[in-house]
Amino acid sequence: MKKIHFAVFKVRRWASNLAIAIIVGVIGAFAIYAGVNAMPTSAVSGVYYNGDTSSNKVSLMINVYWGTEYLDDMIEILEEKNVKTTFFIGGTWAVLNEDYLTKIYEAGHELANHGYHHKDHNKLDEAGNLNEISTTHKIVKELLGVEMNLFAPPSGAYDKLTVSCASSLGYHTIMWTRDTIDWRDHDTNLIYSRAIKNAKGGDLILMHPTKNTVEALPKIIDYFQTNNFSLTTVSDTIGINI
Repeated sequence: MKKIHFAVFKVRRWASNLAIAIIVGVIGAFAIYAGVNAMPTSAVSGVYYNGDTSSNKVSLMINVYWGTEYLDDMIEILEEKNVKTTFFIGGTWAVLNEDYLTKIYEAGHELANHGYHHKDHNKLDEAGNLNEISTTHKIVKELLGVEMNLFAPPSGAYDKLTVSCASSLGYHTIMWTRDTIDWRDHDTNLIYSRAIKNAKGGDLILMHPTKNTVEALPKIIDYFQTNNFSLTTVSDTIGINI
């Protein structure tokens, strides 16, 4: 009889563990899906993941840290569609590409800071954080006379110290609402889908000047303009005066 009770207990325990594993797996899968498609409003106070969700404003935030081969086409498409947006500039890129930096600025786009060496800022001490941000600021100011005040941490890696350092330099820390992940997934349709799926006012949409992003860009812009969204700069979407 004891053997029967013990066998029943083992079955019940196995079933319980299986149920827990299934629940954890479902939650984990959902978290991964949600992480790609929507970010929390703010993981640390003072960090922007979106603007006013009751508005119709959205931003295509473009991080530039390597290459120039697709920038001409991207700038031309934005001009043809009458869209002004924000380019987050890497310091090392700016040093090597002053002509393209000038071209972006003269096209009427907002310039913002993306650090100097593309380091994970949550791994840097105070001096490291300050140096990465201030060096890029000085470069852009010297080249164009522009005082930037938006900072996007490379790879989205930041902590409270990063935010504090950025703030001490007059910067607002910017993340994103949705990520096209165009640097990894070279799929035009997937980039388009990630940019527009469940779109809402206040969205900050992260992208880079890649071949497939350039291919998807006209369609992305058409979607937002057709659906009465206003494509504008990040500072305008989050309500900060430059």
